[in-house]
Amino acid sequence: MKTLLPLADVYALLEPGPVLLLGTAHDGRANLMPLSWHCMLEFEPPLVGCVVSAANFSFAALEATGECVLNVPTVELAEQVVGCGNCSGREVDKFARFVLTAVPSAQVAPPRLAECFASLECRVADRQLVGRYNFFILEVLQAWHDPSVSAPRTLHHRGFGTFMVAGEELTLPSAMR
Repeated sequence: MKTLLPLADVYALLEPGPVLLLGTAHDGRANLMPLSWHCMLEFEPPLVGCVVSAANFSFAALEATGECVLNVPTVELAEQVVGCGNCSGREVDKFARFVLTAVPSAQVAPPRLAECFASLECRVADRQLVGRYNFFILEVLQAWHDPSVSAPRTLHHRGFGTFMVAGEELTLPSAMR
């Protein structure tokens, strides 16, 4: 029998995809922030929508520069991902503290993260919902991946410090390529 679920817990049922490390750079300072509130909006050009709290240090950088990198970590980086979320880039150099390697991007100022199996260089394409919902629409300008990682074990946030790890895959008939 089902029981009522507190509305504050609904987000744990609907997390849309893997936890990302949002990379930003502003005033000569690069930063990383875990990001799990995102969704694909369009195939080509790839558009990604994401919510970044105005209270986060990364919000100010993204708002000011209009550029970021969406880095996709795997389970091997779980402790660094959580660590990045448990401190602020206002006070901490997260690359140094968590021994993460910044790699120059080709299209945007924020660096890519070498330890992640994929990185998406993005520019803000639409700010219409930022003022009301902190919702940025990003256009992916360049995408990088490690072709040796065929089945990435990505982290999926379930809320309150709990994560699932991507695992079993199913392949079913699809009209998509």
